[in-house]
Amino acid sequence: MILELAENANTYTTLGPDDERIVTDHYVLWLGPRAEPPWNVAQRFRLQAAEVEAVRGEIHAHLRRRGRTACTWEVGSHATPADLVERLHALGLEDEELAIGMVLTEPPAQSPPGMQVRRAETAEELLAAARIAATAFGGPEPSEAPAPDPHNTVYLAYADGEPVARASASFSEHGASLFGGATLPEARGRGAYRALVAARWDDAVARGTPALVTQAGPMSRPILARLGFREVCEIRILLDRLDA
Repeated sequence: MILELAENANTYTTLGPDDERIVTDHYVLWLGPRAEPPWNVAQRFRLQAAEVEAVRGEIHAHLRRRGRTACTWEVGSHATPADLVERLHALGLEDEELAIGMVLTEPPAQSPPGMQVRRAETAEELLAAARIAATAFGGPEPSEAPAPDPHNTVYLAYADGEPVARASASFSEHGASLFGGATLPEARGRGAYRALVAARWDDAVARGTPALVTQAGPMSRPILARLGFREVCEIRILLDRLDA
């Protein structure tokens, strides 16, 4: 189940108040609160070759009924048929990125001295976390705090009393799924990322589920490997536009 969580995170994480999940024997479609493709994810494919085109049409019908115009397909190492990515390319889907499912089941290194981590709970703290993410990922700076999500815990790392990094986690009966680790450029190299991993590990242990999983890109994979995460699967992410 930990491997499944790493490969198909949206299938198992707890739904937020505005989320929806459609589960079938052939696929899982997760629908988040926004229309952009990363908030509309199809995954955990168990298809016969002859079913691919029909299932795509079924997914499109779900999206259209909700006013969505695109989604992403996350094709994991254990998806079937084995040539699903090639079949999706033939249907017009475009490569977005390659993510690596990584798992941690042993305690990571603890926070470095002087780095403190707290859960972001107040509007001021949530706004600080959102601004850090915007700076690190290149998005527009928010002027208001996002609404708190009871199923996605946000963490802030502080250096010298100032918030310098943020991350979040969704906890399930199988472990914690990690998302959105980001550090301000001027604070990198001081152990904030490591501290955020340690804090989420401690919370997973306290819940009786000592496992962390994440889908890592090329920037985060090296540091995660140094912290003890193991690579367990690949996830090919493709963009599917309904008008293509």
